[in-house]
Amino acid sequence: MFHQSSLKNEIRNTLVIYLLTWLGVFILVTSIISRGKRTFYEAAGLFLEFLSNSSFIVAIHMLFAVALVLFLIIRYFIRTYKKKGAKIALKQLAIRFLAPVLIVFIVLKTLIFANSNENYSYDWAEHFMNNKGAPNALYDVDKMHRGMSTFGWGSVDNEIATDALIKANIEWVAVIPFIDQEDETSKTVRRPVDADAPWLYRDFVFIKSIKAMHKKGLHVQLKPHLWTFSGWRANLSLASDAEWDTWFDSYENYMLYYARFAEHTGVELFCVGTELKTSIKKQPERWKKLIRKIRGIYSGKLTYAANWHDEYEYIDFWGDLDYIGIQAYFPLTKNKSPDLETIEKGWDRHIAKLEKLHLTYKKPILFTEVGYKSDVSATIKPWEWGSNFGILYNKKSDKTQQLAFEALFKKLWRKDWFAGVYIWQWDHRSTEEGAAKNLDFSPRFKPAENVIAKWFGKVAKKEKL
Repeated sequence: MFHQSSLKNEIRNTLVIYLLTWLGVFILVTSIISRGKRTFYEAAGLFLEFLSNSSFIVAIHMLFAVALVLFLIIRYFIRTYKKKGAKIALKQLAIRFLAPVLIVFIVLKTLIFANSNENYSYDWAEHFMNNKGAPNALYDVDKMHRGMSTFGWGSVDNEIATDALIKANIEWVAVIPFIDQEDETSKTVRRPVDADAPWLYRDFVFIKSIKAMHKKGLHVQLKPHLWTFSGWRANLSLASDAEWDTWFDSYENYMLYYARFAEHTGVELFCVGTELKTSIKKQPERWKKLIRKIRGIYSGKLTYAANWHDEYEYIDFWGDLDYIGIQAYFPLTKNKSPDLETIEKGWDRHIAKLEKLHLTYKKPILFTEVGYKSDVSATIKPWEWGSNFGILYNKKSDKTQQLAFEALFKKLWRKDWFAGVYIWQWDHRSTEEGAAKNLDFSPRFKPAENVIAKWFGKVAKKEKL
């Protein structure tokens, strides 16, 4: 009877913690979503949409596991205190819990210090920054996209966010709504919409931010991304032509919806797709038809964002668009911590192919994405994402990131066929303190930001082929 009662208590405690975890997550998420003009019911509706996201469910259960472990630890020391007194309880707390935690803390702090201590001094040139509070409007002079892919709209003040972009001489901003599906074999995009559907709750944040950017004189690219929770969007794999058509129907509806959204908000550039290699190869005629449909809705300019490897070469609808868009994560060096000359040489073979592509289609080439992590291997495989724990085992290098951008601009900025870049990525929520220890793509608060501001602040004097 004792064991049964004890088991029932354990089950009850576990269920209570499980339910409290869900309640806590619900309160936290809905309170964040509710900021702005959303009602509680709208926020709750979005929360219910998140429940179809397997990653979200996994994260909640991981949080539950942490909460359960903490509960068991606290309960153990409370019981020890009751049975053996404060002295024994404190001793066991120190030996069995505090000491291991302290050791782990010291080890982690040591690793972070060692890997983030680059011993590199950069002289920040404040005169490269734009402190006028308004863009230089150099796009009107040379038609170059001085762009940045941005995230965090809705969680910060839009005016402060746009002012920070303008200070770095950014004139174009890529706004990126995410649509998603479970994996590479999903037969439809998740939560499909009709082309003429009312604006989604999440898109009201973009409407507000786009208005704020236009008010400040910035230009906007709308660049919807397909996100797969497992696998990569470039490797979609379906079993039959019928399944491919079903998938494309759901994707097309989203693009027509966002084409209407782009026309409504007055954005100046719309990207019809990003890194959808297998669909491009499998369904070329459907893409051409989609572009024609979008042209019938949206009056601005169009591009497609093709991966730098094994995609842009196979696209035959470049002539139907205004820009050839490249996700330009080209490998540039073989070694870590390269010097500027080595990085520049790494561009030569890629530039030759890009010039050939331009001559074939007579269209300007736009880097719809390009970015470099701030670590020593940034130029070897620029497309690779780092881990949130990368600082524990990888060496930070703001210098490598800075030199990578310097080489990019030196080699390409003056090319007659080159239309500019959208740098990956800028998070409005990032801080100067955080930048000192992260190895991610963001140039914000790093020497790379100053280099970008320098080149974006120049009129591009073009050199013809």
